[in-house]
Formats: sequence, structure tokens, C-alpha cells
Amino acid sequence: MLSYLSNYADVFGPLRVLHYITIRTLLAAGTAALIGFLIGPWLIAHLRRLKFGQHYDDDRTGDLASRFDKKNTPTMGGLLIFASVLGSSFLWAAPNVWVVVALFVYAALTAVGFRDDYLKVVRKNRHGISSGAKIFWQSVTTALALAALLMHPASSEKIRELWVPFVKHPVVASMPIAALAVLIYLWIVGFSNAINLTDGLDGLAIGCTITVALTYGIMAYAAGNAKIADYLLISFVPGTGELTVVCGALVGAGLAFLWYNSHPAEVFMGDTGSLALGGLLGMIAFMVQQPLTLVLVGGVFVWELLSVVIQVGYFKATRSRYGEGRRFFLMAPIHHHFQKLGWPETKIVLRFWILSLIFALAGLGTLKIR
Repeated sequence: MLSYLSNYADVFGPLRVLHYITIRTLLAAGTAALIGFLIGPWLIAHLRRLKFGQHYDDDRTGDLASRFDKKNTPTMGGLLIFASVLGSSFLWAAPNVWVVVALFVYAALTAVGFRDDYLKVVRKNRHGISSGAKIFWQSVTTALALAALLMHPASSEKIRELWVPFVKHPVVASMPIAALAVLIYLWIVGFSNAINLTDGLDGLAIGCTITVALTYGIMAYAAGNAKIADYLLISFVPGTGELTVVCGALVGAGLAFLWYNSHPAEVFMGDTGSLALGGLLGMIAFMVQQPLTLVLVGGVFVWELLSVVIQVGYFKATRSRYGEGRRFFLMAPIHHHFQKLGWPETKIVLRFWILSLIFALAGLGTLKIR
């Protein structure tokens, strides 16, 4: 909204700086962080009064004493991130179809995640929303987002292109709508679940999310700038530069949330945060024509998800072969495997952050290697 003030630069010269995406991205990050720091104490105190604390069942926690220490820590902290990102993006991002669809996906999945958390922590329903209901609402969100992109003239053609790393032209110039819908849905659901699984140690998920958001902010800026896109031989997608502002807001909101989520955590993001953040990042990856790169940039999330898949698959395979299931890891997701090995929680988190940064730099490297 405030981006329109650049139109009055002839009245007050300094307003011309708001025309630049880089300036508005920095302002968005600062504004989101400020909102997060301002509402954080109030939100945490309010969640505590309402007793919206995380509950663990004995059969799911094993013997990790640290998880029992977190039993009454408030969850639904994703609301802090959501309010910060939405408020800051509204102020500093120039609205276009890319920004509107991205924020719609984020808001819709925040609502689904909030409902899931509410059933778990308030109604004491350990399963939350049924799998069928969650799939239904994620499918509806994907369908509406894709419909908006296909109907808008600025995005209808570009969204159907499929680009892959290291190739300087689209491998599919116009994907069938059904195939595109399936891919977007898998990315939204896959990375939502991946972030959810990563959110098991204080600061782990949000720290890695900040790294991914920062990386995709750079990619969005490159995709929305004709000269940079031409130089890097990547797809030029007019208007996606504004997604840089959204990513900047996410970085700022993530830093504010990390302030309260760092060890020992005062609040957890819960499904309210993880479902929505995964969906937002997955959607942005498609919009800037870098969907497969997210597998590399979000390598920690992929690693966490694969560890669960391997654990479950190995257990079922050995049970059918030996009559008693065996475990590939000491515990999954994989960050709990290292806890079982005796690594301190803070050491695991810091090392996973380092890995996330390495994955992010490798992802940025793919922009130049064509």
C-alpha cells in the first residue's frame, strides 16, 4: 500500500526510493520484525492464559526428557509469523496477482493449521483435523490459487512453464493444467509436512525457513528483473519481483519468532505455522520458476521428511520379513536420531542451520550454472 507513495515523489522527493523493490524489502523485513516483537509477549501470554500448550502422548515421545520439559509450552505461535508477514506485506508490497495468490495460500493454510492445533490443544483431540479434511482444504486452496493464476493475463502463460536447474530454457513450455495442479499440490503438501516434521527442536524449523525465504527472495528479484534474468538465462516473470518483498517480510517475521522460539522456547509455531509456511514457500517456488530448486534449497526439510519415510518403510519391510519391525534410525525425524546419540539440542540446531545455509548457497549457485 505504501508503495504507491512513490507516485508523489514530485511533491516530496525522498518518496522516490519506495519505487525500488530492494528498499521496500528492507522496510518489509524491519516492519515484520517490529510487529513480531510488539505482539510476541502479548500473544504468548494470551496463549498461556488460554492454556494453548503443546501436549505430548507417552507413546509418541519415547524417553526424550527434553520433550516432556516442553509439555506446557504454548503452541499456535504461527499466528505471530502470520500477522507479521501479512501486515508488513500489505504495507510494502505492490499488489499484483503473484502477491495476492501467495498471501491467499498462506492465509488459507494458516486457517487449516489453526483448526488442527485448536482441536489438538483445546479439544484434546490428538489427531486434530482428519486426513481427509486436511487433504480436501489443501486441494481447494491449490485449485483456487491455480485458477486465479490461469485466469489472469499476467500469469496465465508463465505459470504453465516448467523450468529445471542447469537448463537455460523451459523443459515444458506449456504444462497440462492437471499435471500443473498435481505438482503444485505435491509441493504445498510435501513442504508443509516437511516443515512440520522439522519443527521438533527449539528454533530449528524457523531458522531453516529464514534461510530458504532469504534465498527465494533473491530468486524472486532475479526472476522479476529482465536484465538479471537475461544475464542468468533464467525465466523472466514480470511482477514476481514483488514476491521479494513478501520473502523479506517472512525473514523479518521469522527473526522475531526465533527470538521467542530459541532454546528454551517460549512458544512453538505448531501446525498454524508449519502448514502455512510450507505452502507459501512451495507456491513462491512455482511462481518464480524454481520449483525443483526448492528440493535443494530446502535440503534440511527434505532430509527430515525422507528420514521418516525411510524409517517407516524399513520398519514395515523388516516386519514382513523377520516378523518384528526394525528401525533404520534410532528415532525419526532425524534430528531426534542425533538426540538419541547424545548430541545437545543446541548443537543439533546450530549444525542443521549450517547445513541449511550450505544448501541455500548451492541453490543460488544453480542460477549461474546453465
